[in-house]
Amino acid sequence: MPLTPLPPSVEAVIVTAPRLPPLGGEAVFDAQQLDADALAIAPRLDAALKQVPGVSLFRRTGSDAANPTIQGVSLRGIAPSGAGRALVTLDGAPQNDPFGGWVIWSSLPPEGLEGVTIVRGAGAGAYGAGALTGVVALRERAAGGGLSALDLSVGGRGEQRGAIAFGTAGLLVTAVGEHNDGAVPVRGAVRGAADTRTDLDAGSVAARLQGEFDGMTGAIRLGAYDEARGAGLAGANSTASGASATATLTRLEGGGGWRLQAWVRASDLANTSVAVAAGRATTTPASDQFETPATGYGLNAAWQGRAEAWSWEVGADARFADGLAHERFRFQGGAFTRGRESGGRTAVGGVYLEAARDTGDLLLTGGARLDAWRQSGAVRREWDLATNAATLDQSAADKSGVTPTARFGARWRVGDDAWLRGAAYAGFRPPSLNELHRPFRVGNDVTEANPGLTPEKLYGAELGAGGDGPLRWTATLFFNRLDDPITNVTIGVGPATFPTAGFIPAGGTLRQRQNAGRIDAWGVEGDVSRAFGGLELDAAFTAAHARVDGGSTAAQLTGKRPAQTPDVTVTAGATWRSGEKLSLSAQARYESKRFEDDLNTRVLAASVGLDMRAGWRVSDDAEIYLAAENVTDARIVVGQTGDGVESFAAPRLVRVGVSIRR
Repeated sequence: MPLTPLPPSVEAVIVTAPRLPPLGGEAVFDAQQLDADALAIAPRLDAALKQVPGVSLFRRTGSDAANPTIQGVSLRGIAPSGAGRALVTLDGAPQNDPFGGWVIWSSLPPEGLEGVTIVRGAGAGAYGAGALTGVVALRERAAGGGLSALDLSVGGRGEQRGAIAFGTAGLLVTAVGEHNDGAVPVRGAVRGAADTRTDLDAGSVAARLQGEFDGMTGAIRLGAYDEARGAGLAGANSTASGASATATLTRLEGGGGWRLQAWVRASDLANTSVAVAAGRATTTPASDQFETPATGYGLNAAWQGRAEAWSWEVGADARFADGLAHERFRFQGGAFTRGRESGGRTAVGGVYLEAARDTGDLLLTGGARLDAWRQSGAVRREWDLATNAATLDQSAADKSGVTPTARFGARWRVGDDAWLRGAAYAGFRPPSLNELHRPFRVGNDVTEANPGLTPEKLYGAELGAGGDGPLRWTATLFFNRLDDPITNVTIGVGPATFPTAGFIPAGGTLRQRQNAGRIDAWGVEGDVSRAFGGLELDAAFTAAHARVDGGSTAAQLTGKRPAQTPDVTVTAGATWRSGEKLSLSAQARYESKRFEDDLNTRVLAASVGLDMRAGWRVSDDAEIYLAAENVTDARIVVGQTGDGVESFAAPRLVRVGVSIRR
């Protein structure tokens, strides 16, 4: 019987996203890598990033329940903010919202990523403006090979999620959809009819098309997202939508190469807020910010070279943003009676040079930047909706400046698997359009914008040591000074009437964003990990002593801890693999107490959260799993109103799902 020849094998072609290789100098700074496996433990990227202490959103609330405007990410215990004090990039393109600086985490599913580099400390160098406390650099998956990742899960409180990444040699498509019914943040006897669920419907899709020609790689990435969520109060909700496009052209040669990249992001936010009656029995509409269209666009260029132990990068970048918030407010007689329009434009651009020398035992790196920034076109108009008569017409003078920044450091190997390092750096962050122009309300608390804000500037230094043997460990001592921090400063409490802001009801507080003196933060952070056969253990911590010096502008804040800043954060994890089938993992996170407000009068108690996951592998790349978030059903306080009502993170949630990773 003749033998039938085997069909020819087909080799899968895998094409990575176009990007330049790292210079290697990042090892001098406090950088940490998370690979695709580490990202796969959580359904949302922000939750996966919390494995790294000091990485946090403005509040403890996760992106499954938080309003988009408080989803900015910050690193270390240096005064988190809604805008975020860290820059988030995807293969070089900024992902921060052009209006507010926050990140729409639902548009960045972990299934579409191959890894993340987190650099703590001012970015400067190639990262530039916005990398004030560090950088979260995302790397997208390679294209090709058909199905790359799939995750389908259902759980309590109506949780449904599906995510997929697939493609051909020149195409990667990533899509995700999620729904949950949410939970009521206010619990116990103080809960009233005004308190509702923080439900969520979110979806996003992105496609990267790329090819090679004449030794160059070109790629175009298109993305879009849309989400709608409840705020936990009757009549309060938000929607966020947007689209983005990135075009990248790279050429690798002689260990270096060059990159040209242009990007554009369009976003829109609608947000309704309410006033809460005594006893939390009812709510009354307070404002309807029915649209906030914004556009951000920019470009960056870089050229790398390498010669023996030296490597260097020269580059330039520019970012522009413009946007307007449209709002109806002052609810009287069953209808809104006033209209408001506020917004403006921002621009920042710079040039930089960064170099590194690696001789094996000694790594030296340094870089410098020079950035010019501008805030212009500020407008705030208010009018009577019935008569169209103007009630307020304010403008602010244009502002501009030039800011130099730099970073330098060294890493010295002192043994086969031990090293020492030191670094110093400076960075800056211009205020966002949101901070400059958009007032907002949460319950009875009102925060006013401030078109007179100037950029924040951070100066820091750190010393570190570590080991790369079977026991991997790092320890870092750091000091950071943040000048002119943009802070929500308390102006007064209700019931009272204030200029511009108007009436603040009982239990409410009026705040305004201000450049409030400076913040000094010093502390220590570290991590340790060890594998014992099939058991892997890890732990990490950040302890930061951060205090405000309000100076003459906000003397009442001197000696206070920045709002939403814990003194201590500790994480610990364990993963056990039994044979080729079963895997069990657990992740715990402890945070010391925070303060809700700048005056440190509203205390958010310390918290401990525990997540667990069990997986059963049914093939080489597929598993079914059972996962539980907040396993102990801990009461994690995330907010407190002026009259003492606390709100809490979501209670225990159990999910079951199937996952494929290739």
